[in-house]
Amino acid sequence: MNYISTRDKSIKTTAAGAISQGISVEGGLFVPDTFPIFTKADFEKLCDMDYVGRAKYVLKNFLNDFTDDEIDYCVKGAYIGSFDDEQPAPISVLGENANILELWHGPTCAFKDLALQLLPYLLTTSAKKVSAGKKIVILVATSGDTGKAALEGFCDVPNTEIMVFYPSDGVSPMQKLQMDSQKGENVHVCAIKGNFDDAQTGVKKIFTNNEVKDKLAENNMQFSSANSINWGRLAPQIVYYVSAYCDLLKREGDRINNGFNIVVPTGNFGNILAAYYAKKMGVPVKKLICASNKNNVLTDFINTGKYDRNRSFYTTMSPSMDILISSNLERMLFELSGEDDKAVAKMQKDLSDSGTFTVSAEIKEKMSELFFGGCCDDNDTLKTINDLFNEYGYLCDTHTAVAMNVYKQYVEKTGDDIPTVIASTASPYKFANSVLSAVSDQKGDSEFDTVRVLSDVTKTEIPTPIKALETATVRFKEIREKDDMLNAVYSALNI
Repeated sequence: MNYISTRDKSIKTTAAGAISQGISVEGGLFVPDTFPIFTKADFEKLCDMDYVGRAKYVLKNFLNDFTDDEIDYCVKGAYIGSFDDEQPAPISVLGENANILELWHGPTCAFKDLALQLLPYLLTTSAKKVSAGKKIVILVATSGDTGKAALEGFCDVPNTEIMVFYPSDGVSPMQKLQMDSQKGENVHVCAIKGNFDDAQTGVKKIFTNNEVKDKLAENNMQFSSANSINWGRLAPQIVYYVSAYCDLLKREGDRINNGFNIVVPTGNFGNILAAYYAKKMGVPVKKLICASNKNNVLTDFINTGKYDRNRSFYTTMSPSMDILISSNLERMLFELSGEDDKAVAKMQKDLSDSGTFTVSAEIKEKMSELFFGGCCDDNDTLKTINDLFNEYGYLCDTHTAVAMNVYKQYVEKTGDDIPTVIASTASPYKFANSVLSAVSDQKGDSEFDTVRVLSDVTKTEIPTPIKALETATVRFKEIREKDDMLNAVYSALNI
């Protein structure tokens, strides 16, 4: 297996090269040139394994230049001792067909932990293979959850520095506190005046600036990414969809033979892309249901074939989905176009130049076969949280509520009520103000008082990482203009 660029597939590298580099030199994203296909025998073996075993089994197919010992070291380091009850991705069943895949039992209470506990191990192992001796500088743009999970994962990892940018008014109070109080000598956090797309665009510009890369090289440094543009972020996400299928097989048996659907609350498209890759590998996924909030650029794209970011940007109560430029869609376009790198490069140039592109009728047809797109505003998000709690006693966060609402839309529209996995991406306590307002008229006098009231009202337990934040010291208070991000990087690195 080689890794090729979505914008120039003549560029080839190894897994270690793709992970350490993060993004291709011309701005494309790395994808495998072949995918493993799992057989019935593979899944039978996987069913008998725990999550660590499943992760090693899946990932060895993608880490083509890692030894078995290196994969064992990386996976065990990431997943043993970091997740509640040693269960990184448990399933809660609601009703007959809704299987809530809870991806928030890690150290930052968000699904990003499943990848970002592993990425530092993958990245440092990769760097030793391809760029020994250089310090790795991780740049991250975040709409909330990636930032804290990356900071936690890379905290005091030798020979790395990490810099996180987030929109100053575009994350929840709890997400902001999680990032601004991060411990570690090698971590740096900066808010910007702008939205997530501004942060993401700024990071990409820095990544592809040759003068900046030369300046880092002079100081024996090189960039890499912890965003899902890095293959080392995406591959671990495939694992939890394979694992979910194994859990369904063990519980449902023959009932799952005809397949199941997957619903993902979607922002940057990485999480739902990982579900597509699991399908490509043999997991019998029937429909991928892409759930958006009021920033419904993906819903419109799936339904019309036209991607248009020239629209109002909304700050919602599901901030990790407040995105108008979904970077990982580029990898999906590469797939749907039959790996036509020139067509992908043109679409991305059109998006950069004019804010829009339209896919061919053939790609639109393929997309419609694979995906259902739906969206949900804040009012319906609150109603869904309330409905789930009243009907099942189940408390979910705002992003999961968007997914549940769009799942209901899908069933009502199509009548397709086969078993379905719904990706639950964050603890409700990360968005305590919104969740409490959905289930009670009571209010808290402060952020942490709200957390306590939510726990009392719902009789649910406050996650330990959230409790610990109440006494955390805020370290980072810097806010910069979006055009000043490069200077923030230079300042943090003292170069």
